[in-house]
Amino acid sequence: MRQKQLMLVVTFHTTADAMAMEKTCREQDVPGRLIPVPRAISAGCGLAWSAPPESEELVGAAMARVGLEPEAMHRCMV
Repeated sequence: MRQKQLMLVVTFHTTADAMAMEKTCREQDVPGRLIPVPRAISAGCGLAWSAPPESEELVGAAMARVGLEPEAMHRCMV
């Protein structure tokens, strides 16, 4: 079983926003990956972006460049 670790988890209002986040991050070499929304978090869509917590500014800047609005940004064990 994989060891849980503290991660930045970005939730979105729609699945389309989550998919756009994945495309944006791949194009801009931003670390992370799409994951199912953890049970501890409630979100409008079932997908979230998970990234190392130290990359919060990088993730936020990538979203701002393309006009993506997160539902919320969390730090939690995943």
